[in-house]
Formats: sequence, structure tokens, C-alpha cells
Amino acid sequence: MQTLSTPADTHAPGTPAGWRWAPAWVLVFVALWPAPGYAEGVMVLGALAAIVRLLASRFRGGAALLSGPAWALTSVLFFAYWLPEAFSAIDAVDTGVALREAAVDLRYLPFLWLAASSVADARGRRITFGGLGIIVGIWTIDGVLQAVFGTSPLFLGIDTIKHAISGHGMCTDAQAQAVDRLSGILGPCNLKFGQMLASMSPFALYAAARRWGATGWCIAAAVVGSIVLLGGARAAWISYALVLLWSGWRLLGWKRLLAVFAFGAIALAALGWFVPQFETRLQRTTQLLAADAGGVDNALSGRGRIWSAAMCMYRTHPVNGVGARGFRDAFASCDPEPGKLAAWGQGPALHAHHWVLEVASETGTIGLLLWLAGIALAWRAWRYANDTARERARPAMLALAVTVFPFNTHLAFYSTFWGGLALLLAALYAGSLLAREGEPAAAAA
Repeated sequence: MQTLSTPADTHAPGTPAGWRWAPAWVLVFVALWPAPGYAEGVMVLGALAAIVRLLASRFRGGAALLSGPAWALTSVLFFAYWLPEAFSAIDAVDTGVALREAAVDLRYLPFLWLAASSVADARGRRITFGGLGIIVGIWTIDGVLQAVFGTSPLFLGIDTIKHAISGHGMCTDAQAQAVDRLSGILGPCNLKFGQMLASMSPFALYAAARRWGATGWCIAAAVVGSIVLLGGARAAWISYALVLLWSGWRLLGWKRLLAVFAFGAIALAALGWFVPQFETRLQRTTQLLAADAGGVDNALSGRGRIWSAAMCMYRTHPVNGVGARGFRDAFASCDPEPGKLAAWGQGPALHAHHWVLEVASETGTIGLLLWLAGIALAWRAWRYANDTARERARPAMLALAVTVFPFNTHLAFYSTFWGGLALLLAALYAGSLLAREGEPAAAAA
């Protein structure tokens, strides 16, 4: 039976130390996601430091930080993301916004080099992946406390600090009263907790499996899964099911994994029975079986209408789209039901809720081809990597794969929060899969 454990960390004599502080930059950045302004500050400072440290080292023994293939793959994955928005700005619906977004997003490239270097050796991977697992565990425990007591202690602390600094909280009273799901550390005005936890869950599950084996994986899977379910985002349920499927069959085998999913189905039914908001979400999901388009659109919270608008934008701007982050501005001209109150309420849709349609509508065919080229190169790197390389990159690979899984709905990838999360996962994947050549074959995360 295969396990999720990996060989002990070792270093070959003479292996360059690289930048020992790189894991700390990554972990602080992730830990500060609930306070986006501070997270952006850390990321920008890290990017500036990386420009000096990484570019200088690139021309004086760059392998001390990253292997040549890791440099290349990290950069290629960034440009597969960035070039589409740069091309889309040429004749965007709002050229000023599109140009500003493209210019500002260049800050990610040196930070991605930094993130990739944080997992370029065994020590860095142990700290970075282990630290991410601990952060996910803290988020999960905080979610459990919110489920039991009705308040997230971590968000309460952040909100208290915000009150002390600015005189007002992170969210308005109306937003706090309207929340219908577990919001966790992100709070009631930023309902992305379920998706964030599901995407980052592989780091916690692999860490638990390495430490405590199958028992640890099962306990972690159950606790994290319960919070993902209470998070109420059906896209997060799909992402987390994929995480369980991929990581569980290697550790448990198919028979025991089926028992895990049976337990999950029972938990889902129990939550639907005892939690009114959860029952409403399940009932809405069952409307997907309705024969009429209206029932399907309602079950998808209006996404059918949004996707129709996205296809309209692609048809009318097939080359380079309406511009990155231009979906909301172009929505009115492509709304299939103008004047009708949408399932999400007043105002235009903000993004396409699916990365393929987001890329197609906002960056056109050029964007689609560049994204597909990036995915193909990432897959090629995985395909030709040896078993040791795949094993050390598996948590980052799985996190990235479920985040961009095409048969699901998605948050906006051309946004600060979700775009930053996806790019970070891409860098961690490239850096861990293509570790430095000076590292021995036995070293793994």
C-alpha cells in the first residue's frame, strides 16, 4: 500500500544554502490573507527584496536559489497569466483600468521567484509546506470555534484591531447579519473561506499523513471537511472532494476511501437536516435536475445568466477580450435578461465565475491559448519528472490542480486575492518539482 510519507530530509555536501528567509516571506504572506492590505505590503516588500537578491544571484550562481528549469517554469507560468491581461488592455472596455492592472501585476514575478526558491531544497520545503499545513490547521480550528460559539476568534481579533486603528470594523452590520454560512477568519463580508480552505487543504492533509499516518489523515480530513461543508460554497465541496479522492486512494486504497466518502455523505445529510441555511443550499442544488432553464439558473445562483453574458463577450471580442477586470463594465451590453432582477441581487455580475469563461471573455483567444500553453508546460514538467520529484511536489500540485479544475465554478483569477493564491501555488509547484540540481535524489519535502 502506498503512503503519503516521504524520505527524511538530507542535504548533500556543498549544497548551496540559498535564501534561508524565503519560507518566512511565503508563510507571512499567506497568514495575512485575511488582512489583504498587509498581505499586499508583505508581498511587495518580498518582491522588492527578491529583485535585488534573486536577479543578482541569477548572474552569479543562480542555482544557489533555483535550478534552471525551475527559473524557466516559474517565469513561463507567470507570463501565461500576465501576457493575456497585457494584450487585453490594448482596446479594453476600460483601457485605463486594464493597463493599470497589467502594470501592477508585474509585481508578482519577483515574488514568485522568491516563493519558488522557498521550496527549492529539502529544508525550505519542510518549513514552507509544514508551515502552510499549520496555518490551514489554525484556520480549521478557528472555523470549528465559530461553528460552536457563533464567532470566529481570529476574525474577532482582526476586527478589534481594525476598530482601534480606523474607528470602524472590517464589515458593516448589514453584512454581518446577512451572512448565511461559516465565514471563518475572512469574516462575513468576504465569503471566500470555503474555497480558500479547500484549495489549501492538501498541505494540512499531507502533513497529517506524514506525522500520524492513515489515522492522522482521516482525522484531519474529517475536521477540515466539516468546516468546508459549513463554509457553504458548493465549488469548495467539489474541490475538497477532489483533494480527498487524489490523496486518499494512495494512502487508504479504494475500499477504505469509499468508506470515507460514505461518512461524508452521511455528514452532508445530517447538516442538511439540522442546519436551515445548509438545507436551503442543498435544495437549491437539487434544482439542477429541473428541466427548465430558470430552475437550473436558480440552482447555480444566477451563473447560467453570467455564463451566457461571458459567451456574448467572447463572440463580440474574440481576439483579446473586453479587458482584464472589465467583465462588470461589459456585462450590461451582454446581459441576456436586461432589466430583470438577478439571482445575486442588484448590479452587474463582477466576473464569469469560471476560469475558462473569464479568460475567454476578458482576454479572448490570445488569453485562452496562453493559459493552455502554461497548463501544457506544467503538465509536461510533471510527466517527465521522476518519482522523487513528483513526491516532493505533490501537495502543491494537488492544491493547484483543484484550484483550476475546469469542471467547477471559480473565483476571479484576475483579482488580487484569488490571482495571488493561484500564482503562489504555481510557484510552489514549479520550485518543488524542479528542485536544485545540487540536492540529492533522496531529499524530499
